[in-house]
Amino acid sequence: MTEAANPRVRWATPGDAAAVADRIATELARPGEKRLAMTGGSTPLKVFALLKDRGLDWSGATLALTDDRRVPDDHPASNFGKLYGTLGDSGARFERLEEGSAVAPFDLVWLGMGEDGHVASLFPTMQALVRPGATVIATTPIPLPPEAPFDRLTLTARALKATKEVILVVTGASKKALIEDVLAGNADYPVSDFLRGSDGPPVTIYWSE
Repeated sequence: MTEAANPRVRWATPGDAAAVADRIATELARPGEKRLAMTGGSTPLKVFALLKDRGLDWSGATLALTDDRRVPDDHPASNFGKLYGTLGDSGARFERLEEGSAVAPFDLVWLGMGEDGHVASLFPTMQALVRPGATVIATTPIPLPPEAPFDRLTLTARALKATKEVILVVTGASKKALIEDVLAGNADYPVSDFLRGSDGPPVTIYWSE
């Protein structure tokens, strides 16, 4: 795997779902309280399934979402519903996204990325209620994606960066090419804000086909 140009950024080897599960398990094994922000989508469900049978101690963990669709918990598009449905009996605490609320720093933030380079629900083009600081904002992607035509709640970039480490988990050749384009200097995508510059937390990229 080609090394990242930014010293804050590295590629994990391997970068598959099992490797992501290992990283989460390592975080859970760390003594004391810990705060984790989790992405939505299909990949986390695979990772959660790998974690469920490991006998891990989730009691010291607070789990938040990086973003969610503004739908009821029992809606198929609800990230919170999927997270709680999988780990609700794990002993972890769950922190809901509430528009305008302040967000405490994290120990680990898990980001996914769309084909357009969006992270969380920070899209290249969107309507957003702008708020300063590490908080939760309301956004609406433009255009609405047909597979998920919903308004969103999302952590701001500042809230996402207030962490000891970011893991960026992506699959597919096209997303790998986009990340390499950003690392080569392209600043046109929301993900660019996390992969460029010397400031911000370290980022580990988990990529698989």
